[in-house]
Amino acid sequence: MLWIKALHILFVTSWFAGLFYLPRILVNLAMETDATSTGRLLLMARKLYRFSTMLMVPAVLLGGYLWLGYGIGKGPGNGWLHAKLLCVILLIGYHHACGSLLKKFEKGQNKRSHVWFRWFNEVPVILLLIVVILVVVKPF
Repeated sequence: MLWIKALHILFVTSWFAGLFYLPRILVNLAMETDATSTGRLLLMARKLYRFSTMLMVPAVLLGGYLWLGYGIGKGPGNGWLHAKLLCVILLIGYHHACGSLLKKFEKGQNKRSHVWFRWFNEVPVILLLIVVILVVVKPF
């Protein structure tokens, strides 16, 4: 089980690196006016989104295996896991929202400002904070 936990943490950490950096690229895309720079940023964002998706899948599968295979979080007094799973669902949605926003940039249809993207960039930080507190403290 410890190997599964270690791999889960490794893939989650790597996935979050993408969740932290991809919206930052979107901030830069919202500010950019030069076509060459925009093209370079779009290329970076596409590659990062694809790579982050490949990291998200094993992170979620390993977490599911820890839950269903080993029974982590099952039984009474494990409400923290339900809250964590809600956060994971929100993070998966956030990940796909990043992909949707990237497609809008690729089509030249972005209508949002760089300020909006700066706030959007904070969502995974807040969710990570909540998840870590839930997993470590297990408040309920």
